[in-house]
Amino acid sequence: MIATCHAAGVKVIADTILNHMAGIDSGTGVGGSTFTHYNYPGVYQTQDFHHCGLTSGDDIVDYTDRSQVQTCELVNLADLATDTEYVRGRLAEYVNDLISLGVDGLRLDAAKHIATGDIANILSRLTTKPYITQEVIWGSGEPVVPSEYTVNGDVQEFRYTTALKDAFSGGGISSLQTLEGRGWVSGSGANVFVANHDTERNGGSLNINSPSNTYILATIFSLAHSYGTPTILSSYSFSTTDVGAPNGGAGACSTTGGSGRWLCQHRFVAISGMVGFRNNVGSATITNWVSPKSQQIAFGRGALGFVAINNADSAWTATFTTSLPAGSYCDVISGKTSSGSCTGTG
Repeated sequence: MIATCHAAGVKVIADTILNHMAGIDSGTGVGGSTFTHYNYPGVYQTQDFHHCGLTSGDDIVDYTDRSQVQTCELVNLADLATDTEYVRGRLAEYVNDLISLGVDGLRLDAAKHIATGDIANILSRLTTKPYITQEVIWGSGEPVVPSEYTVNGDVQEFRYTTALKDAFSGGGISSLQTLEGRGWVSGSGANVFVANHDTERNGGSLNINSPSNTYILATIFSLAHSYGTPTILSSYSFSTTDVGAPNGGAGACSTTGGSGRWLCQHRFVAISGMVGFRNNVGSATITNWVSPKSQQIAFGRGALGFVAINNADSAWTATFTTSLPAGSYCDVISGKTSSGSCTGTG
């Protein structure tokens, strides 16, 4: 799979869990090995896990207590003692194996529950430094904060996700001009998204079923704005929170979408077009911002691109001043460029 992706110019980020093992008393892994809650034969034993002794059952109860957050168990998931030499070495061995397979980056699930120094130690043992993004969900009044983790790589900024949901759901997208200086992770170290696999199910974000096309509009905004490194969720439709992937887990994507409950958002014309837009504008600054109404915005990215987003319920007709050189441009939201021509309608 990795070789196929690389041949197509696509890099691979592995979703990894360094914080914990399973949350059940016993079971059999997909490879056939058996385990109990604190005993994984030949890998981990009881001494390789935290037993915090701070709460009944060792589960996290109080998120304002750093020790609980980082040494107690997250919903009964056996918490690895990432502050010990053996566990650090074993986890580094696992990640180095992924790197040897050609993996280009890691998403560190539940990074908030590992001390940032423990993560730094594990990463220091890798044969090469891959791209790193860390799941650290901000919580009001909590001592463990996302900014602690920027020393190790990018950090997923969940406050961005909430801000987009609120703005596109009626709060007003004109509020999104400046995203630095809000107390969030700096844009240079933020990994941002309109929705991820959790938030699309738990109500924490917009999702494909959000009304008035707000999910697509918010994704266009995310790819057009300069803040953060965007992640695009490519998923499938679901009827219950825990329903698994259709088609035996094998994606069914076409040129412009999916089939058989697969959505394949990365193939939507508007989204794939805006990925190209973002790659083209690079780090160019935001210019020529206008917002005649709270749900209408337009802005440029230097002399390289310009976008207008209408989240209002009425049409918007306007003439814009841009920093673009004189010429004809392709509307990459509604169409594509091919052999010098554009199928976009704009």
